[in-house]
Amino acid sequence: MDRLGLSEAVLNGVKELGFENPTPVQEQVIPLLLQNKTDLVALAQTGTGKTAAYGLPIIERIDVNSNYTQALILSPTRELCIQITKDLTQYAKYIEGISITAVYGGADMNRQIKALQKGVQIIVATPGRMLDLINRGIADVTTIDTLVLDEADEMLNMGFQEDLNAILFETPKTKNTLLFSATMPREAEKIASDYMTDPVKITIGKRNSGAENVEHIYYMVHAKDRYLALKRIADLHPDIYGIIFCRTRKETKDFADKLIQDGYDADSLHGDLTQQQRDSVMRKFRQRNLQMLIATDVAARGLDVNDLTHVINVDLPDDLEIYTHRSGRTGRAGKDGVSITIMHSREKGKLRQIEKIIGKTFEHRLIPTGQEICEKQLFHLIDKMQNVQVNHEQIDPYLPAVYEKLESLSKEDLIKNFVALEFNRFLEYYKDAQDINYVDSPSRDRGDRRERGERGERGSKRARKERRQTGFDRFFIDAGSKDDLNPGQLISLINRQTRNRDIEIGKIEIMKSFSFFEIDDYHSEHIVRAFKGATFNGKKLQVEPAQSKSHKDEKPSRDRGFAKKKKRGSRERFF
Repeated sequence: MDRLGLSEAVLNGVKELGFENPTPVQEQVIPLLLQNKTDLVALAQTGTGKTAAYGLPIIERIDVNSNYTQALILSPTRELCIQITKDLTQYAKYIEGISITAVYGGADMNRQIKALQKGVQIIVATPGRMLDLINRGIADVTTIDTLVLDEADEMLNMGFQEDLNAILFETPKTKNTLLFSATMPREAEKIASDYMTDPVKITIGKRNSGAENVEHIYYMVHAKDRYLALKRIADLHPDIYGIIFCRTRKETKDFADKLIQDGYDADSLHGDLTQQQRDSVMRKFRQRNLQMLIATDVAARGLDVNDLTHVINVDLPDDLEIYTHRSGRTGRAGKDGVSITIMHSREKGKLRQIEKIIGKTFEHRLIPTGQEICEKQLFHLIDKMQNVQVNHEQIDPYLPAVYEKLESLSKEDLIKNFVALEFNRFLEYYKDAQDINYVDSPSRDRGDRRERGERGERGSKRARKERRQTGFDRFFIDAGSKDDLNPGQLISLINRQTRNRDIEIGKIEIMKSFSFFEIDDYHSEHIVRAFKGATFNGKKLQVEPAQSKSHKDEKPSRDRGFAKKKKRGSRERFF
């Protein structure tokens, strides 16, 4: 850190955190921002040290003798906002007179207003609350020298584009804008084009790629065996500390409940939790009182947890770039990490697309056998016994009676009894464990009607039943790939129009001139109303409940445009 050009006061705060060597993004960004007043677009994965990369130069430039706001940092979620504020406060620990405040939703606004009225030099904020305070005349961003958009792609995916545009409009043209992102969607490129002047572009690793030190593995099972697979993977890694991603709120609850019932230290994070409940779950997870956190992408946005060993995908996301964010939560700060996907055969196409996006190949592994798991657990137990800390003051008084009680047993018998006592539950559970690996063969792909049913033909009665069980309603929108609509933009559009970022979004199907998407039924009654008057790329949108019919008799009669296309003999398939 000494060679980056930072002042002694800032270096003291950084070194107190144990940081000695800069990360690649810090090596490139910090000297650049200290020496030049420039706009910047930096593409780097979450957990690569971005906060210090932009935070340390900002702190160096703050005029501590002035109380006006000099820097604004926008982040997508409350958790990330709080974490950034804590980091900056620590970096600036030995600088007198500096003031840093976090502004975010779900907290007492009056307290935040009082802090801003006293005068704050650095504001860290979520876009929604920040815009609210600007509109109330409480926050003044017309004086800022630096604006940071941290995890810009996440903010745009969450539907903050209009809020960001409104905030950017209020800021001075003379400011520096720093955009940090793991991926670079079209909306982020538009922000760079509209609001930045000749930005310097820095890419750490390949664009949109995964973290270099994350191993990507997939297991293939039948859909019905996903929980059994998850359980075996957890048992194969006794020291697992990770996040398990599910597609829906219902799956999140179901998987968490099963893990808890089976004796694992696990809990769930989803949209039904109050902020207090969410904070409680996250506090237990950060303190490692929980080994596994089961979450949806919506609920997990912005989580900043260090030293995760694993990320496990029970489902691959519809927006494939989200996989980059998921896997980037492990393998941080130069440490190794593992991203595991439990998939079924119908997701092979998605897997290949993700490999192209991240520039890495997934390794296919077989679900471990009961014998492999028992062996791993046994030696984990032995290692724990060897390394256990003995409190002689408390234990020694009991030892004479213990020795007398066990004197009839030989050393070999003692070891066998100890192993059996601690290990019988694994031996019993796995003694008749079946092979749950999916065997991918040409005959199954072509003719196995059972497997085709598990793949879920979109129009079948079974598929409709499954959708009802997961609590989703299906909607039609008259925009598709020819309108430049993709899954990420559709998610962003739904978030923006509903003004609700806790909505669970199910399956997305982008066709040429139209698309379908699923919304959890708790929120579905508001969708049509929310989209009234909505536009995308200048086109007025129509959204309505979809007609779920089989391929043969598909007649989306509610949309006249469909009927015209069908009459003209269009070969587009409707689902």
